[in-house]
Amino acid sequence: MAGSGGAPPRRLATPRLVLRRYEPGDAPLVKDAVDSSLEHLRAFMDWAWVAPEPIGVVRARLRDFRSAFDHADDYIYGMFTPDGSELVGGAGLHARVGPGALEIGYWVRASRVRQGLATEAAAALTRVAFERCGVIRVEIHVDPENVASIAVAAGLGYVREATLRKRLPPVRPGGARRDEVVFSLLDEEYASSPAAEVPIEYY
Repeated sequence: MAGSGGAPPRRLATPRLVLRRYEPGDAPLVKDAVDSSLEHLRAFMDWAWVAPEPIGVVRARLRDFRSAFDHADDYIYGMFTPDGSELVGGAGLHARVGPGALEIGYWVRASRVRQGLATEAAAALTRVAFERCGVIRVEIHVDPENVASIAVAAGLGYVREATLRKRLPPVRPGGARRDEVVFSLLDEEYASSPAAEVPIEYY
């Protein structure tokens, strides 16, 4: 795990969301969220082009997510309503951006966009990264055409640091590689950032 602190919690709550480690039994909710949002997700998520997938394939992937979480390889969360009846999106803390750092990723189902849920989830994971994991840097990487995701990062106080050319894979099969905008937030900037203000509870 990046940083000098502990591992992220398996479950945390924000005012409108429960973020928790996926379980194989979540497969029907995941499939519903993805399959109902294909046009929306395919604009920026290359993985959405393989959907829809059989429920067994989805269940196997969730087992892999759970295993990676438990082995401290990758931390992928489902974003659920407080009662657990709906998956509104997904988010993650990814240890792929060097020592002492984590990257936050997120997506929201089509029926739940423009409700501030990605911002709420990203703020919660920013708090976890700095307060629980002890990192010195958190990054958010986005497609330069993804205006909504850029607004999430900027709204939480992340600094637009660089545009890396042809870093992202093609969105659709056979397409061109895409540029990638990197936003970052440092440990000395975190306390005064909007991300630090979002209330969360760990479980």
